Amino acid sequence: MALRGDGRLTQALDPHDAGPQDECGVFGVWAPGEDVAKLTYYGLYALQHRGQESAGIATSNGQHILVYKDLGLVSQVFDEKHLSTLKGHIAIGHCRYSTTGDVTWENAQPTLGGHEGSTVALGHNGNLVNSAELRDLVVARGGDDVFSRGELKQGNTTDTALVTALLTDDPSKTVEERALEVLPLLRGAFSLVFMDEHTLYAARDPHGVRPLVIGRAERGWVVASETAALDIVGASFVREVEPGEFIAIDQDGLRTQTFAAKEPKGCVFEYVYLARPDTTISGRTIHEARVEMGRQLAREHPVEGDLVIPTPESGIPAAIGYAQESGIPYGQGLIKNAYVGRTFIQPSQTIRQLGIRLKLNPLKHAIKGKRLIVIDDSIVRGNTQRAIVKMLREAGAAEVHVRISSPPVRWPCFYGIDFASRAELIATGLAVEEVCSSIGADSLGYISEDGMIAATEQPRSALCTACFTGEYPIPLPTDGRIGKFTLEGAAATDVVAEAVRRP
Repeated sequence: MALRGDGRLTQALDPHDAGPQDECGVFGVWAPGEDVAKLTYYGLYALQHRGQESAGIATSNGQHILVYKDLGLVSQVFDEKHLSTLKGHIAIGHCRYSTTGDVTWENAQPTLGGHEGSTVALGHNGNLVNSAELRDLVVARGGDDVFSRGELKQGNTTDTALVTALLTDDPSKTVEERALEVLPLLRGAFSLVFMDEHTLYAARDPHGVRPLVIGRAERGWVVASETAALDIVGASFVREVEPGEFIAIDQDGLRTQTFAAKEPKGCVFEYVYLARPDTTISGRTIHEARVEMGRQLAREHPVEGDLVIPTPESGIPAAIGYAQESGIPYGQGLIKNAYVGRTFIQPSQTIRQLGIRLKLNPLKHAIKGKRLIVIDDSIVRGNTQRAIVKMLREAGAAEVHVRISSPPVRWPCFYGIDFASRAELIATGLAVEEVCSSIGADSLGYISEDGMIAATEQPRSALCTACFTGEYPIPLPTDGRIGKFTLEGAAATDVVAEAVRRP
């Protein structure tokens, strides 16, 4: 049950200079007597920032699983009519930003798989680094006809579809039994929420790269990517799903098993940018972490100025912190058009040259003649910051000093964030002074790695900082079979042939 959609979504101020793109949001609920489809809808609404390309919900009434998914925002995909058809007492939901596989309807989640007597629907936040290896395993276990059924037949090219296929490839075993065999085979970042006709399941990778939490609802249980989603649906926070933990929820309650020893390496960028400010991760409220990053930035890179302004919206907490620590007033200097999102009409050359003015416009009376300190969360290619600096100068700013609440991004992420390639990252080939000159600022300062980590209140050993350091805590494949489009571009027969040729 599904409807195809058109168009691409972007939250970037400049679509040709996308910043660190969010990965995905997952939500699950087991609650007899509740309208679980609507609860999931509201949960996904709370997680919309984690993915704007597609959305989907699956429900079970104990006998059948129904799925509805499409390209677009949660509010664009679902209406009362669609939600009213999704009956049951179990539901899972997903909002996607693609990190493996292109933006197609076929790659929207939840994915479906199964055999006679049992169906599985699955949503995944994160990214696996051994997708090619898992594809080989799927082929080895399923034979030449493995791509002639289910999601793989429809053209799904995600690591999620491979996991779903593995979970459902042995009719002699229960989903729970098969999960405990498959989960240890997955390498990379994964926070999974999945279900069969009777049970809600969740699992988190041994490193806990992406967040996943458990909540208690009035009539059942909720699992979600962030605590903010629990708040929205009226569930109380119980605890985080532990790294390496597998949980199952059914009429007998919640049971848990450990499938791998935990080695925490939570993504530090969740604290910098990805998670909602009102979310809590590992006991630290994200808003407070970002405000402290701003304070630390002011201590590390002070400058004389008249006004501290954020780049909307992600720079706001750090800008507040910078203003508090420096004593320089905080104010608005850029106004964001909240309604620019999905673009159906390609801009003309004249409009294209206006760049980010479609989304940002300077507040001229507030910035004219002022020495501005502009706070942002990161610099990727530098095009966005370059355009902002130029815009502020044209609006009359006397000076423009840029401060960034994360260190220079020099390495791509393989664990669920879609950065630019290393060759495209401006900090890869340029020193800070050269980046400053490139974007046209009067000065530029990045927070130190130590300062950023201290603001999270987490041990350095428990965080992944690979995008800043190049030190990847989960080993990457040495054969080069990795990347967003590793599973793209081959027909089923071509994939099988490739696997057969490989020694």
